[in-house]
Amino acid sequence: MDILKTKPTVFWTRSKGIALIGAVVLVLIIVALLQPKAIPKIERNKLLLGKVQRGDLEVMVDGYGILHSQKQTLITALTPATVAEVALRPGAQVDEDSIILRLNNPDVLREVETAQNLLIQEQANLRRLALTNERELLTEQSALSELESYLKAASLRRDAEEPLAAKGVIPQITFQTDLLQQEQFAQRANFQHGRIAQLKKVMKEAQLIQQKQIDQADAHFQSMQLRAERLTVRAGLKGVLQRLPVELGQSVSAGQELALVGSDKDLLALIKVSQSKAEQVRVGHLAIINIRREKVQGVVTRITPEVHEGTVEVEIAFTHGVPVSARPELNVDAQIHTASLNNVLFMERPVNAQSHGKVMLFRLGADNTSAELHELTFGEDAGKYIQIEQGAEPNQMFILSDMAQIQDAKNIQLTN
Repeated sequence: MDILKTKPTVFWTRSKGIALIGAVVLVLIIVALLQPKAIPKIERNKLLLGKVQRGDLEVMVDGYGILHSQKQTLITALTPATVAEVALRPGAQVDEDSIILRLNNPDVLREVETAQNLLIQEQANLRRLALTNERELLTEQSALSELESYLKAASLRRDAEEPLAAKGVIPQITFQTDLLQQEQFAQRANFQHGRIAQLKKVMKEAQLIQQKQIDQADAHFQSMQLRAERLTVRAGLKGVLQRLPVELGQSVSAGQELALVGSDKDLLALIKVSQSKAEQVRVGHLAIINIRREKVQGVVTRITPEVHEGTVEVEIAFTHGVPVSARPELNVDAQIHTASLNNVLFMERPVNAQSHGKVMLFRLGADNTSAELHELTFGEDAGKYIQIEQGAEPNQMFILSDMAQIQDAKNIQLTN
């Protein structure tokens, strides 16, 4: 009797195949995980190494800026004008009377002439007023003299008639009439004295009013003359022409900047310091200013209270006078001494290291061919160097370069 045999289904066959493949993959993953990771290898000459040292450390704050004139003169246009001549260019040495520019404005010259004519006219009016007053005063004084002569004649007549009237030689009516006439002349003379005194006051006040008119005309003339003189732009200060923002033929408006002149004998350094380090700086701290050709000593004299674009401006004055090579607006660097640390551990500052922070650095092994990740705690930042508070011993070597490309590695191998 024949027995019917059934074939396994395709589904069952495929299931076994998938399970087998999965098992193989799982085994491979386990094997890969169990195998130790390969240690990264880096060429030694591509790394920046630093050695831990013990000793005294000068804490310095670095900054950059310019040399600035302590005495400056900003010259502006007094009236609208056109630049007719450029006599000097920025960088030129100037005295107080050095001519920088010549401007042109015909209207100003006409106004000067008009103001001068007005002043001359007012002065002539004062002289005319003085002559008129003198003539009137003479007329009134002449009238007074005439009255006084009449009064004197009447007094003489009265003195002569008084004894005769007493004896009846002349009528009493005649004597009394002459006596009345004397009193009238006396009253008129007193009135004339008062009139002259009042006239003198009026004349004096009129002259004062006219003098004020002259003063106003003179002030206007001086103002116009000053505008005309300012068309010739002079330095006004001994030093260096620092800035000249106008060109030949350019039209300028009233109040527009024409030039900036600064003294080259009263320079100081305006240094920008990072706001994170500005709190270490104090007025009176010593500094070293690098003016490219030489390094000179300075002292902090002022610290600006506000923060601008992440920096604080510090003013540093030269302690031994302005050096010969210093120039206004010259770019300079500065190092400000803020503290002295004695007998401390320090090293060259690693990349991206911050003061009073912790960082993971690779420390070289005794064989100098391997390095292991190690945590360090930093203290004060001293510019090129940084203080080490924990995590290192003298003479140990650390990698200072940025090792972000192997951030997951705990150990590295150094190759030559």
